[in-house]
Amino acid sequence: MSYYANHTFRCMTPKALVEQATSPAIQRFIVDGYGPVSVSGIPKIGRIVLAHGAGAGHLSDFMRQFAATLSSQGLQVWAIDFPYMQQMNEQGKRRPPPPVKKTVAHFANWYDLIAPLDKSPLWVGGKSMGGRVASLFASERRCGGVVAAGYPFHPPKKPESLRTEHLSAIVDPTLILQGERDPFGTRAEVLSYGLPSSIRLQWLTDGDHDFKPRRASGINQQVLIDEAAIVAASFVRAHQAVAAGTLCTRV
Repeated sequence: MSYYANHTFRCMTPKALVEQATSPAIQRFIVDGYGPVSVSGIPKIGRIVLAHGAGAGHLSDFMRQFAATLSSQGLQVWAIDFPYMQQMNEQGKRRPPPPVKKTVAHFANWYDLIAPLDKSPLWVGGKSMGGRVASLFASERRCGGVVAAGYPFHPPKKPESLRTEHLSAIVDPTLILQGERDPFGTRAEVLSYGLPSSIRLQWLTDGDHDFKPRRASGINQQVLIDEAAIVAASFVRAHQAVAAGTLCTRV
């Protein structure tokens, strides 16, 4: 049995998603021409396309907990696996991600498929590489906003190789959830970058790249993941309220 079949994914046509993605329960599909996706929650405050990091797909413990807490707060989550990750999972062999432009293009295809399925705003986001991909997408196209968990500001031990140039081109609301000790961008490093004021930074106490704190901190990773997701949902809710108020004023 394949990896995805073993995790109860069902084959689905893009057209059939309209009728299927209306349940509060987690639903898992292999969408023809797109790949694997897990859908959870009802879009009370909005929806988000959520991409994974470079080394683990959307069924990792981090991604599953983050998605579950987001959906419990009123966001409908569409968590996807990129094609190279699907191959990794099926073959049981690690593979490097393809050039980032190719991954952004695949992400855009998912966005275009999901956006028309509901009238609620569609946000973009992800863990590490997935957050970078979402932010690159948002620097080129409008969306509800961006939520990045553990943004890879630079490769570990290569602080000179910054991945921040495109961030100033993002027009929509952007939230970066970052562990204070993240080797991809510590608190001290990131605060020195002079990021646009439109980007909100939320620091996770003593967290590393996966929001895992040291034992001496007195907190644990699960608490920080939940904290990050609750902050993210509140961020979305606040901006949707502002957008709705602006619309009413104009009308």
